[in-house]
Amino acid sequence: MSRTGTVVGAFMASHSPGITGWPERAQPGQQEAVEQAYAEARRRLDELEPDAIVAVSVEHFTNFHLGNLPAFAIATGDSYLGPVTAEMASFLRVEQHRYPGDAALGRHLYEFALESEFDPSLVEGGLDFDENFCVPFKHLDPESKYPLVPVIVNGVNPPWPTPKRCYEFGRMIRRAVEAQTQAQRVVVVGTGGLSHWVGLPESGNINAEFDRDFLARLESGDPARLTDYTRAEIDEAGNGAHEIRTWLVAAGAVESPFDVLVYEAVPEWLTGTSVAAARL
Repeated sequence: MSRTGTVVGAFMASHSPGITGWPERAQPGQQEAVEQAYAEARRRLDELEPDAIVAVSVEHFTNFHLGNLPAFAIATGDSYLGPVTAEMASFLRVEQHRYPGDAALGRHLYEFALESEFDPSLVEGGLDFDENFCVPFKHLDPESKYPLVPVIVNGVNPPWPTPKRCYEFGRMIRRAVEAQTQAQRVVVVGTGGLSHWVGLPESGNINAEFDRDFLARLESGDPARLTDYTRAEIDEAGNGAHEIRTWLVAAGAVESPFDVLVYEAVPEWLTGTSVAAARL
């Protein structure tokens, strides 16, 4: 009899284009600190030997638009193109290629979500990647050896799913993994944030106080503290800070404290930058 699946780990990381596109613009020591943290996360991820990764992020109107912007979406493709254009590949310094997908796990996750009273959008095949996945996975899986199940959370334009709803979506992902036998070892990766402003005069500002408080809540593993945010509180860290919803999904998938491997406030990358790993 096949063993049921298990979420064996979770990781979180910022996905600012500057991390790969212009890393040298960071202050001395910041680039090295972030890359060392990514290297440690990659080491831990490889040690877990996952059969698949559920990759959770926002997307920046690469696939969706204001006329069709789901709160949650699950993709079920066999592979995914990223970066979406040659120009973006040059901008991000990420070679354009096909990322492998786990279509069967994606389909199972989608059907399980419906049975669990969630109503995500279904994306069969045609989901293209921007910096959302291309930036973190250049560091976490540079050879693209792990098949992905991309999950999109709306963190780019209001109205957004609540922090508690995102955490519960992560808990549902864990139950879905445990209800199948094909992918026995699954890792969840959430990417986005932390504080930043997109397309606004404040772009380049960083709210380090918000970021450090959020990371302290993450380290505590207390779901009540982690999800106790109002829209106004997140707004204080920028419209881009609403991407922390992807981290909340990953946190819900393990319900565990996290080790913060790095935090750097990097105005040159326009983002409060962090990498974290579940303490399982």
